[in-house]
Amino acid sequence: MSMSFDGRVAIVTGAGGGLGRAHALELARRGAMVVVNDFGGARDGTGGSSAAANAVVEEIRAAGGTALADGGNVTVLADMEAMAARALEAFGRIDILINNAGILRDRTFAKMDMADFQAVIGVHLFGSANATKAVWETMRRQGYGRVLMTSSTSGSYGNFGQANYAAAKAGLLGLMNTLHFEGEKYGIHVNAIVPTAATRMTGDMMDAEMLALLAPEHVTPAALYLVSEAAPSRTALLAGAGTVARMAIVETEGVYLPEGERTPEAVAAAFDAIARLDAPIETAAGLAHVDRIVARAKAVQG
Repeated sequence: MSMSFDGRVAIVTGAGGGLGRAHALELARRGAMVVVNDFGGARDGTGGSSAAANAVVEEIRAAGGTALADGGNVTVLADMEAMAARALEAFGRIDILINNAGILRDRTFAKMDMADFQAVIGVHLFGSANATKAVWETMRRQGYGRVLMTSSTSGSYGNFGQANYAAAKAGLLGLMNTLHFEGEKYGIHVNAIVPTAATRMTGDMMDAEMLALLAPEHVTPAALYLVSEAAPSRTALLAGAGTVARMAIVETEGVYLPEGERTPEAVAAAFDAIARLDAPIETAAGLAHVDRIVARAKAVQG
């Protein structure tokens, strides 16, 4: 069955190029009214221009779609509130938010200026929080909403020279997990896309073959599923080069250490068993982990 977004209103941040542009174009092609947000800065976040957002809006309109441009800075809450207000004034509701805006200031941690650390976290993590905060009450009031965070394998697995970016992207997974619980009863589903794609931030780091394989358009199908009416919640999908996979945080079964044996030496001796992943456990919530280990202790102690 075809997946339609007719009548839905979507905001996509960082939509002047790359992933955001691909998401915005496809949402519009499938019937959504789209707010194309882009501050228009360089890869490191400097500068600013509405040209990129305007160009994508013109593409959408030329294809018969409905869109408006927004040049707000995601790091400024007032800009995001103004963007949400414009969307409501133009379209009457906000159904979808794709948090995609980002910058890079790569450097090894030893050489990194902490201003660059803060700037990257400011755009990726605080920017996503600002945009989400700006639409959250509207979605709660509607009883419907879809919010998508854009995370990264750098956040889940690490990547040399990207301590700032990795910290921000890992933080977005935590934000997704908690907002899932807070939005659930209001019909708000919160998910994350973990893309591998060539964008204006990464395109000059790849050869022609990689650029073709990692076109942003290969990520968009998974992103749109995660903001559709059929979307799950608290789900992170990896997407790129034609592969889509689910990413999960799991625990090992672990080892119970009796009282009197809870020493660093005991942990070292049992480490292989502690780390064994032959029966991974997905934990439903932070408190579920607490319940599990307390129940285990009580069972052992009788």
